[in-house]
Amino acid sequence: MDLKEYLGQITQERFTLAPEQCDDRQLYVALLALTRRLAEERPAPEGDRKLYYFSAEFLMGKLLDNNLLALGIREQAREVLAGMGRDLNAVEEREPEPSLGNGGLGRLAACFLDSIAALGLRGDGVGLNYHYGLFRQKFVDCKQHEVPDPWMEAESWLIPTGKTFTVPFGGFDLTAKLWDVAIPGAYNDRANRLHLFDVEEPAGAPENGIDFDKTDIVHHMTSFLYPDDGDEAGRLLRVYQQYFMVSAGAQLILQELEERGYGFRELADHVAIQINDTHPSMVIPELIRLLTVRGLTMDEAIEQVRRTCAYTNHTILAEALEKWPLTFIERVAPQLVLIIRELDRRVREACPDPTVAILDGQNLVHMAHMDIHYGYSVNGVAALHTEILKKSELKAFYDLYPDKFNNKTNGITLRRWLEACNPELTALIDECIGSDWRQNPGKLVGLLDFIDNDRVLEHLLAVKHSAKERFCRELKDAQGVALDPDSIFDVQIKRLHEYKRQQMNALYVIHKYLDIRAGRIPSHPLTVIFGAKAAPAYVMAKHIIHLILCLQALIENDPAVRPWLRVMMLENYNVTWAERLIPAADISEQISLASKEASGTGNMKLMANGAVTLGTMDGANVEIAELVGPDNIYAFGTDSDRVIRLYDDRGGQRYRARDYYHTLRVEPLVDFLLSPELLDIGDPKSLAALWRDMKGKDWFMALLDVEEYIAVKDLAVRQYSDRKSWARKMLVNIAKSGYFSSDRTIRQYNEDIWRL
Repeated sequence: MDLKEYLGQITQERFTLAPEQCDDRQLYVALLALTRRLAEERPAPEGDRKLYYFSAEFLMGKLLDNNLLALGIREQAREVLAGMGRDLNAVEEREPEPSLGNGGLGRLAACFLDSIAALGLRGDGVGLNYHYGLFRQKFVDCKQHEVPDPWMEAESWLIPTGKTFTVPFGGFDLTAKLWDVAIPGAYNDRANRLHLFDVEEPAGAPENGIDFDKTDIVHHMTSFLYPDDGDEAGRLLRVYQQYFMVSAGAQLILQELEERGYGFRELADHVAIQINDTHPSMVIPELIRLLTVRGLTMDEAIEQVRRTCAYTNHTILAEALEKWPLTFIERVAPQLVLIIRELDRRVREACPDPTVAILDGQNLVHMAHMDIHYGYSVNGVAALHTEILKKSELKAFYDLYPDKFNNKTNGITLRRWLEACNPELTALIDECIGSDWRQNPGKLVGLLDFIDNDRVLEHLLAVKHSAKERFCRELKDAQGVALDPDSIFDVQIKRLHEYKRQQMNALYVIHKYLDIRAGRIPSHPLTVIFGAKAAPAYVMAKHIIHLILCLQALIENDPAVRPWLRVMMLENYNVTWAERLIPAADISEQISLASKEASGTGNMKLMANGAVTLGTMDGANVEIAELVGPDNIYAFGTDSDRVIRLYDDRGGQRYRARDYYHTLRVEPLVDFLLSPELLDIGDPKSLAALWRDMKGKDWFMALLDVEEYIAVKDLAVRQYSDRKSWARKMLVNIAKSGYFSSDRTIRQYNEDIWRL
């Protein structure tokens, strides 16, 4: 294919211009159309079994660069544009980021779709076509404000399919319109699809922030991801969204099953459904309903579904294991109530333990319980996480179904998170070990042969510094803030949640601020970088953001501290910012309370780009530590067994924040929240609320670990100055990151669960 000629045909069709006459926006539209057409023309992978990966969110990130890479024409496109005096990177900047996801759950789903396609497996994603995402984050007066995040333009990756499905709600029906996004497979000539359902008449963006009429289901079904569930209307809308997704998705599955020439009693032989967290759990009773409508008995339908559905648990947090009032199901999808009651009756008949019932004494439907009983596989997403599920959180279910439980440690697609976002590091790796690691990431261990090669180590440090300079330029352009690329970039980027303990990082900033004010100058300048959104109704998380922004403002205006310590919170952190920041990071903050983070994937992305982990033994940090060894990670914190005991009332061991607050080193840090310096900048009510919570409750035990955290982080800052030793740590982390490829994860899913 002559790409320039093909591109010229498209620019002539769209704009009656030659490519050389187009501006960056027009070239972006033309490249989008070209790559979308090439991907759409690819056939689906072959196979008698097909996977449907159901997820409430798919955090895709910008797709042009990723798709050019998967189609094998990225460098060709770069050369064609360069021949016209144009820059592919500048053209790609024109692309809006799809607002289809928010955090690690959605980014994992996107990586998985990429790997499923790259491995030539037949598997499509199923989700909703959100128009305004979670929200676009704006900082005003050191506080988070939420506004809609519209991303759909006249030219987008969405492919109209012409397919519609009728979703029966209580009292009305709603048409689900199907849009597709093509997912081309790297290293092959096939493509899968991401199926996104939408309403026929979506509402416009709200004019007042993200407030909208949550009772207007017909028009707002697909407006926002995770509507504010602070009131009943919001909680009901979430249930409407979930049923809309699974009903339309289940109908699509049965339609495609028929089109492939199979009968409904052959469903389990030809279909695998992966339920990504509990949001799509209603696919189980809905699929049973649809099968009985099509002539199967209840016993036959349940057996088919039990052999078709598999469940991934992503959390140990009880509040994240969804439990919906049966009255909500009665209003949203009354046709499911008898089926859910029947599924619960069968469970109670087989097992008298009320803790494993689907319906509890308050008539709450436990979605995870339904998934476990009526699926054939239950997997955790990191070794520690799966063991906690088996021994503690889901022990009663593990005792019932030990053969269902398995671990699938999460992974990331190195095509995006190393090859695409860090071309200089990729080139260095290629120079050292060749390019085979792209398809066989385990070969990255070959970098260990260069652990004492001064030239390679110096080159690695230069690559990191170049990434830091590039990030600084982009940040200056976007937010007007100039950072020092010679400082240590200490990076914590993830959802804002108390269990992830951004508040503990903020206490470290206070510690370092007070140290510098007292004349104790650190061995190296430090820049602490945050990126996070707080859910709109999560008040305490918003207080933590407020504290961080107040500290940022305080330090910016302190000439004695600013040369040695900076704080930067990225506004509207998203995949695009992650792709810019992760190559630049020196220290990877993974400081969740042990036993609370299921896995994490940011830890893997940062590791692959040469950041050194500062972390608790939680989630996949445990496996990172085992791979890199104790000299190449900064580990600290209370272990998961003790944390679990501290949550237990028995034996008088329950955690009490005040016992840790009233210590010589901790009390001044917490009390600084009410210092005149901060109160002059911030909202006294917000800071006081966080202060009271920290010293009186501290549910995720930041004060338990903060002193050790400070000591270990100070050690990392000191050791950073030994550049050669630090470069070795970087090299070891990159060399051992191949295990965390999502291609490995998907191979394991396929071998053990899907068998496509």
